[in-house]
Amino acid sequence: MKRIKTDILVIGAGSGGLSVAAGAVQMGAKVVLLEGHKMGGDCLNYGCVPSKALIASGKMAYGQAHSAAYGVSNTEPKIDYAAAKDHVHEVIAQIEPVDSQERFEGLGVHVIRAFGEFISDTEVQAGDTVITARRIVIATGSSPLVPPIDGIDTVPYLTNENLWELRERPDHLLIIGGGPIGMEMAQAHRRLGSKVTVIEGDKALGKDDPEMAAVVLTNLRAEGVEIAEDALAEKIEGGEGTITVHTKDGRSFTGSHLLVAVGRKTNTDKLNLEAAGIETTKKGVKVDDSLRTTNRRVYAVGDAAGGLQFTHVAGYHAGVIIRSLLFALPSKTKTAHIPWAIYTDPELAQVGLTEAQAKDTHGDKLEVVRFHFNHNDRAIAERKTDGLIKVMVVKGRPVGASIAGHQAGELINLWSLVIANNMKMSQVAAMVSPYPTIGEVNKRAAGAYFSPRLFESAMVKRVVGLVQRLVP
Repeated sequence: MKRIKTDILVIGAGSGGLSVAAGAVQMGAKVVLLEGHKMGGDCLNYGCVPSKALIASGKMAYGQAHSAAYGVSNTEPKIDYAAAKDHVHEVIAQIEPVDSQERFEGLGVHVIRAFGEFISDTEVQAGDTVITARRIVIATGSSPLVPPIDGIDTVPYLTNENLWELRERPDHLLIIGGGPIGMEMAQAHRRLGSKVTVIEGDKALGKDDPEMAAVVLTNLRAEGVEIAEDALAEKIEGGEGTITVHTKDGRSFTGSHLLVAVGRKTNTDKLNLEAAGIETTKKGVKVDDSLRTTNRRVYAVGDAAGGLQFTHVAGYHAGVIIRSLLFALPSKTKTAHIPWAIYTDPELAQVGLTEAQAKDTHGDKLEVVRFHFNHNDRAIAERKTDGLIKVMVVKGRPVGASIAGHQAGELINLWSLVIANNMKMSQVAAMVSPYPTIGEVNKRAAGAYFSPRLFESAMVKRVVGLVQRLVP
């Protein structure tokens, strides 16, 4: 058995683990990185990257079939599903070198391609190597959750891990789960020629602002995606090519393929956390605000930490713990400024509190300002007028923003900056946006906050009147 001593041991080479490893080694720490599967983790290989690539293929097909409004004749797209999957894998391959073993070894990281298991509070065994580390970071991410539905183990089903290997376009794709992954893949496959039925046990996009979710769901239904809500899957039967999902209320849905997209579970089973005195919760590894576990030498980041499950959160977590790992300085996580986006068309994005959450928290102090995309000239020019922005404001400062519409994922960046720095609406209003841009939506939302204060104020009108009469 080989033995290694290091300053920092990182378990998992996804977004969070790679960020910690790269940052730590470049600032002088000795780093060992364990990865038992693929470098780049879920995001590169099974999640964010491939899904956005397939969404791009669907967008191209949809554009060909819906171009007449722009003066270009509609054309029935000739869709090659296998070629679309080639596009997906080419995109992954182009990004892979950034996350590769070779790059990180070039930075000075000792990379071991094996799963790690705690054997004490300071030691982890990976294959034939035992690593003793001053600090250990758990960055093992999450995997698709497959619920114990009666009969699910008797039929072939897809998850976000094996969907990308499918080469033949589904004739009728059934999707259990109406969350972000389910809705993104529903629209992408509908645009690529599949019939699609989404089966959701509660409300589709139920974790998002209902007004914003309605904008997205209305558009998906208009494109032909069937969305069955309050349809809790109870039993599945059939076989390859013909799969039937029965729901608790007596409905049944039959399709050629089944995609399970009901959520994620953290990857902690192989770690033997008990040996290190590390406790877990239902959501993941138990951590405090500094991301430290119940073993003071061990931290958890990203999905493993049991909070918001987004790649950018894992990267943010890495920045938080680097301060503690390398400089022994206190550093805590915050969530108020963490945005997220759903990459349907139109997109849906959120940062901070939703309207309902803000009302519960701030009551009568809350003001909600709205601006609709159909008043944005660039949106009109591009025929992307479905959608709106809502900003939740308390005492002149935004506490949340919700956007449903064209480029919502881009627009939300500004509000994350504003909330992270405790900025005021007046500072957003002072911004100058180039005309015409979709980004003007943000400035116009700030303008909607000040308009009644300026244009409906009797005091303002009296002051203006006096100035006009008295000042030469």
